Amino acid sequence: MGAPVVEQQDAIVVRGAKVHNLKDITVRIPLNSLTVVTGVSGSGKSSLAFDTLYAEGQRRYIASLSAYARQFLERIDRPDVDDIEGICPALAIRQKNYSRNPRSTVGTVTEINDYLRLLYSRIGATYCHKCGRLVERDTCQNIADFIMSLPEGQRLYLLMRLPLEMPSDTPRSGSRRSSRTAERLALMLPGLQQQGYVRILIGSEPVDLSDAVDALKKSRSTEAHVIVDRLIVQEDIRKRLVDSIEICSRDSEGRVEVLLLSDDSSDTERMIREKHPDIRWMRHPAGTLLKFSEAFECQLCHISYQEPEPRLFSFNNPFGACPECQGFGNTLTLDLNLVIPDPSKTLAQGAVDPWTKPRYRGFQTRMLQFASREGIRTDIPWNELDEKDREKIVNGHGIFPGILGFFDYLEQKKYKMHVRIFISRYRGHATCLSCQGDRLRREARDVLINGKSISEVTRMTISRAAEFFRDLELSPQQQSIAERILAEIRHRLDLLIRVGLDYIALDRLSSTLSGGESQRIQLATSLGSMLVGALYVLDEPSIGLHPRDSRRLVEILKSLKALGNTVLVVEHDPEMMRSADYIVDLGPRAGEQGGEVIFQGSYPALLEDQKSLTSRYLKGEMKIPVPIFRRRSNGRFIEIRNASRHNLKHLNVRIPLGMLVCITGVSGSGKSTLVHDVLYSAIKRAKGVARETPAGTGSIKGTDLISDVILVDQSPIGRTPRSNPATYTKAFDDIRQIFAATRDARSRGFGPGHFSFNLDAGRCPTCQGNGTVTVEMQFLADVELTCEDCKGKRFKSSVLEVRYKSRNIADVLDMTVHEAIGFFAGRTSLIRKLKVLDEIGLGYLRLGQSAVSLSGGEAQRIKLAAFISQSSATNSLYVFDEPTTGLHFDDIRKLLAAFDKLLSAGNSLLVIEHNLEVIKTADWIIDLGPEGGEAGGEIVFEGTPEELQKCARSHTGRMLVLT
Repeated sequence: MGAPVVEQQDAIVVRGAKVHNLKDITVRIPLNSLTVVTGVSGSGKSSLAFDTLYAEGQRRYIASLSAYARQFLERIDRPDVDDIEGICPALAIRQKNYSRNPRSTVGTVTEINDYLRLLYSRIGATYCHKCGRLVERDTCQNIADFIMSLPEGQRLYLLMRLPLEMPSDTPRSGSRRSSRTAERLALMLPGLQQQGYVRILIGSEPVDLSDAVDALKKSRSTEAHVIVDRLIVQEDIRKRLVDSIEICSRDSEGRVEVLLLSDDSSDTERMIREKHPDIRWMRHPAGTLLKFSEAFECQLCHISYQEPEPRLFSFNNPFGACPECQGFGNTLTLDLNLVIPDPSKTLAQGAVDPWTKPRYRGFQTRMLQFASREGIRTDIPWNELDEKDREKIVNGHGIFPGILGFFDYLEQKKYKMHVRIFISRYRGHATCLSCQGDRLRREARDVLINGKSISEVTRMTISRAAEFFRDLELSPQQQSIAERILAEIRHRLDLLIRVGLDYIALDRLSSTLSGGESQRIQLATSLGSMLVGALYVLDEPSIGLHPRDSRRLVEILKSLKALGNTVLVVEHDPEMMRSADYIVDLGPRAGEQGGEVIFQGSYPALLEDQKSLTSRYLKGEMKIPVPIFRRRSNGRFIEIRNASRHNLKHLNVRIPLGMLVCITGVSGSGKSTLVHDVLYSAIKRAKGVARETPAGTGSIKGTDLISDVILVDQSPIGRTPRSNPATYTKAFDDIRQIFAATRDARSRGFGPGHFSFNLDAGRCPTCQGNGTVTVEMQFLADVELTCEDCKGKRFKSSVLEVRYKSRNIADVLDMTVHEAIGFFAGRTSLIRKLKVLDEIGLGYLRLGQSAVSLSGGEAQRIKLAAFISQSSATNSLYVFDEPTTGLHFDDIRKLLAAFDKLLSAGNSLLVIEHNLEVIKTADWIIDLGPEGGEAGGEIVFEGTPEELQKCARSHTGRMLVLT
């Protein structure tokens, strides 16, 4: 349990922690320090960090709030611990990415979008989308400045145009139009007289109000202007000028006209063209008429624009969102890739999928008849048809409706349920044609800063955006307005770069982030919030991070500590341990054999400890050996050519079969794109499983050399509490057979189905085999309560009475894998499945542990165990994405042994990995880079680990030399 702990005021002291497998331990965590909790998988790290320290920190903080505030927060039970002193309010930053909101992006999560919206609303300039001119409002001061800049002695009239013609007026003869406008003027005159106006300009002549109607009739004109003021440009007229402009603007809805009086206006017109090209003007019988407007509109095109404000730049606000796609950036539309899923088929073979269905085969007949008339060949593949012929089939021609016409016909039948379902099969998400995927309405995209709209900025990667804002050129006035906003944007971008996310675009959906990327974004956001006096609990923040970037991550954590926070990290990374102020090592093994404090203290003291397994690996006393002989190529490989998806730069690569192949490279270099989007999806299409062909996937050869491709990723093994390791590995099938074969079960007539919580025969009818009952709280979060009937055991009482070796089915599900191996000794089929779980380091998991509670790494290893124990198939390609997630050095050794079993059975392994222990044992390495994002997507190296160490261009090679 470790040495006695000396109580101090500068530490969090945990006494008697007994959560899960923790064995009444006492631990000291120094305040304002970086502490690493390490140990083998299942030793109790998460139980201490999250289920004890974080849970108690959260519980006490919530307890300190008012009763009113507490009713909106989830109630947290007190962890099983005697006492915790010095605990701070706690925040947990976990691996899992919980965001599924299609409106959530990296920019919104980090709050950078909020500052961008503020920045664009304050200093953004709106440009007319039609002519490209700057859209400005003519203020009274600006108009006055212009007039005062005219030559001294210039005579002018300040005019207010009268609305004598209406948009609804129909064209009439000249006399009738003049009569109509005169009548309207007569109605306006009393109001103008009350406002103090005395003259009206009709044509080129000013007349008194009393004579205005007759003068308008005589002139046969339809225009009239009230003369607000008559002025001669002089130094002392500014105050009078401004007052008159304000009066004119007030009474004419912001529109002001200025008539520069002149017998020869050519000089005036030349001056306006040269010095004031944005001012609207027109020739007038009395001189040059200038038009100004306080409205926010283009002076040339007369198009009104929305004045920038923060909500205009938010796609989550109806005011700013594109009206076509409602701010999603894509719309649901007909997808021809789904309509014609196999372009290698001919029209006669049914290339157009919807017309192969019994209900619509008549359209197939019509199409073949149409093709015969038009001379379109029906005996060659669709993708070999002439472009014009394909267009006729898609768009229709003459009386033949085509594919689009067919779906237009179906749209008219959408009131029928089966038609709606049928149409949905052939719809896919396509980029919104209105906003081109920018999500915002046009007015928002017309606002620019340094020539870039907010949409263009959010499409940038973090590193490119940081460069843009670093080099931003602003006027002194703009700089003073935007100084604080820019400081926040630059600070947050810098934090994201420091946590190794420089390759991610600001508009990337949060739901597409990996667990490690999501966690590091939360970390950067936390640091940006400048919170102090908190306990931060992190779960392996180095996941998905290249060893090159580990140092930057450590510096971020130290910055968080420097603010006055306590940082507690569950981690296996040696670089993190070397940089920690304090280390807690749990063990000695997993599950019931763990839960003890093996060591607590500094890193140098850990190296001196003789009991710690972690210490022995760090000192090199124990190590994962480099293979003496590496597997050689059997001459069989899968070849990818011209892959250009996302940031891949037209890659040509060969993946050898029958070997352990590692795909390496810095974060964002294109590893996942190459493996998931290109290789895996292409093989699935070749095997007839997938239909859609994403852009940029290039071509692939050699798929016929493997029987199948199996993706072993970190997605959950189940979405419900009833999913668990025993059901996934099929071990539960054997267990149910064993219980059904007992004398007691046979006497009651129970079969294997009675021992399943997925079937009504034996499960508790109250909780449906979940062990808990959900209580709906209307406007509050639902509450999960233990089922009162089965007490959380999941089964009927009659089923629980059946025992095997004095244990019932619920007791067995509560056993760890390691315990179950001993309990079921002699049951060959079951033991084989359980031993695989134990051998890859999952012996500590309970057989009935809910899939919802498993980490991504645990879920991935359970899948691996299931494939090893169940499948006798060979010649398959297994694809793993960072399988060392959450693994101690000793667990990695077990994982590599499992890989050897798969390879020995005649399979091939392709692994995306950053862990140097795995990389050094690989048979072949494909290193992407050289950097992330736009600077990545190239093949830096292909070959063995020994050859990689000599590659100066490879970051992975340099790190491998240091191991």
